[in-house]
Amino acid sequence: MDQKVNIVSRLQWGAATPRQKETLKGPAQRVVIHHTALPSCKGPKECTESLISIQRVHMTERRFDDIGYNFLIGGDGTVYEGRGWGVIGAHAKGNNDDSLGIAFMGNFNYDTPSTGAISSVRQLLCSGVSQGFLQPEFVLFGHRDLGSTECPGGKLYAALPQLRGT
Repeated sequence: MDQKVNIVSRLQWGAATPRQKETLKGPAQRVVIHHTALPSCKGPKECTESLISIQRVHMTERRFDDIGYNFLIGGDGTVYEGRGWGVIGAHAKGNNDDSLGIAFMGNFNYDTPSTGAISSVRQLLCSGVSQGFLQPEFVLFGHRDLGSTECPGGKLYAALPQLRGT
């Protein structure tokens, strides 16, 4: 069943133009969950400021072509377009060619993800499958499963099974 999810577009949040864009060769086979490890944001103004700052750091300090994630999730469950569907991200070194990177905005070593954020990601994943951007049998990982990091934080990592629900 197609769950339509409302996504705040790059244009709406004021994203800078990416230096370049590489597209995935087919539907993503894996989903990698991250946290931004920054203070959480709970409304459009706060989250927009945070997104612009994250993109700036990714593009200037880390030398990425764009914000690293495909989508970012605000504390209130709002979904923000990062690189978007079908674009190779820069979120999990060596694991970006077949995956979708979704970052929860906040530090989940301390915070528990909101039910709204969990629900929004479930809808986003269902939508990705129904639109053909995500394999129906995709595998879900926390960033720490693929690299030496605490990301996505203990409390979000513990919530990962909730994201697989249908």
